[in-house]
Amino acid sequence: MPVVLQTRGRRRAGGRVLWACAETFVTCGVLVLLLVVHQLWWTNQQARAEAREQVSVLEREWGEWGISPSGGGEAGGGGDAGSGDAASDVTVESGEPPVVSGESAAPSSGPSSSPAPPAPDSRAFAILRIPRLGLTVPVARGVSKRSVLDKGYVGHYPGTAGPGLPGNFALAGHRNTHGEPFRYVNRLREGDRITVRTRERTFTYRVDQVLPQTAPRDVGVIQAVPRSLVKPSYGYSRPGSYLTLTTCTPEFSSTYRLVVWAKLVS
Repeated sequence: MPVVLQTRGRRRAGGRVLWACAETFVTCGVLVLLLVVHQLWWTNQQARAEAREQVSVLEREWGEWGISPSGGGEAGGGGDAGSGDAASDVTVESGEPPVVSGESAAPSSGPSSSPAPPAPDSRAFAILRIPRLGLTVPVARGVSKRSVLDKGYVGHYPGTAGPGLPGNFALAGHRNTHGEPFRYVNRLREGDRITVRTRERTFTYRVDQVLPQTAPRDVGVIQAVPRSLVKPSYGYSRPGSYLTLTTCTPEFSSTYRLVVWAKLVS
């Protein structure tokens, strides 16, 4: 009889251990699920809302300056600014730009000959629109994740040209989470229109080349005359006014970088 009681006690103790382990696994699973929901859904909602608000702020300010939505104003007109609802489109580390080192990034090759437009750090100074993607998103100086990219903005690489100026107006954006404005830039094709609206006017670019994949530190893609150092068949050999969009690829990964180049047409 004592032997039977001891066996039953051991079974009960083993059952309690198994139950405790099952509860632990379930709790961990719920926590992981909540983390995924936060990263894939909640960060997008927050960032898109902030980006939409910033676009509205800029448009109100420019309206007070007497600048029409088409970019006319006293400084002269530009192309059609396009349309798009940032709520549905506003691009980890699958959204990091190339040549990022730490919190902020700047090309190690030095500045281009065209200075960036003056604006407070991390404050949006332009509005990027890509009609094919239905994208409308603010552009801020710098590519800091915390103060620019994670807010759902597109970041302007320090040292690269300003919008509409000779050189390379180079931008970075998240592809997944935090608004993911550049999630679908892989869908862009030659001839697609991209506009950049500033306080002064609207500039229109046309997509010219797409580099599907390159190394994260391929700094050639954001040079004044952009050309890939990893895949030299992609890029340009003559000065011009270029727009560069950079993001990570494949999705939900930061292994490589995807690059889209466009040329200024008006």
